[in-house]
Amino acid sequence: MTNPVVAVLGTGTMGAGMVRSLRRAGIPVRMWNRAAEKAQALTDTGAEAFGSPAEAVAGADVVLTMLFDADAVIDVVRQAAAPAGTTWLQCSTVGVEGVERTIAAATELGLVLVDCPVLGTKEPAEKGALVLLASGPEQTREQLAPVFDALGSKTLWLGEAGAGSRLKLACNAWLFMITAGTAQSIALARGLGVDPQHFLSAIEGGPLDTPYAHVKGANMISGQFPVSFGLTGAAKDARLIRAALQTAGIADRLDAAVLETMDAAARTLPDPGAVDLSALIIGLTDRS
Repeated sequence: MTNPVVAVLGTGTMGAGMVRSLRRAGIPVRMWNRAAEKAQALTDTGAEAFGSPAEAVAGADVVLTMLFDADAVIDVVRQAAAPAGTTWLQCSTVGVEGVERTIAAATELGLVLVDCPVLGTKEPAEKGALVLLASGPEQTREQLAPVFDALGSKTLWLGEAGAGSRLKLACNAWLFMITAGTAQSIALARGLGVDPQHFLSAIEGGPLDTPYAHVKGANMISGQFPVSFGLTGAAKDARLIRAALQTAGIADRLDAAVLETMDAAARTLPDPGAVDLSALIIGLTDRS
């Protein structure tokens, strides 16, 4: 099978890792980012950087968007002006209302939409170990197979476009509960005069253990929060989850508590966009 040419629009934390994984698999990549230096920094992979979405998309078989929210996604894909019939692999987390807007935009522009948010953060993106939540037309599977093989360790095909974005919200809701629970336990152990590392040691290897708790917990204990899943993006997603819960008629109390903690942390930080989600522990411990 001939590898498709992929235009990656958005080369931030996740998009950059995806570019590296695609290039490692020998897939031709054309790319654009609003902050041009981020795309330029990836040219050592053999990917080509362009000054506009339209230039990046010229000659591409697949347009992959990895941007902050639905507004950015729709704005950039309109600027790209890909030819009708082009496959649009939409990987950003856009929520229930946002995916309906992307479906409408795809219909208007004549693009073949595969709604495919991903599970995983910076390291899995760079290692090609994401979980792909794909939803869209069956006829795109063959074309996208080499792309998905390069990007992910697992692909779930979920039916019509939109199902991927809905499942992503359920997955992120679980992720946020794990992160917030880890933060609370570490903060409580420390507040009670117990070494918080003992909490992680206590759950290690047992039925309640998860590798994610150890990764985020290490950040929380050290007070160092290098970005893997940024706090600002996480808060955006928590708001999308709250809207989805309300749409589904499910109480949003748990999500609201996590979001309040994220926002409390963000208010104390000089640049919430420059820290990882694990920094939400500051929202439990900083009383300023």
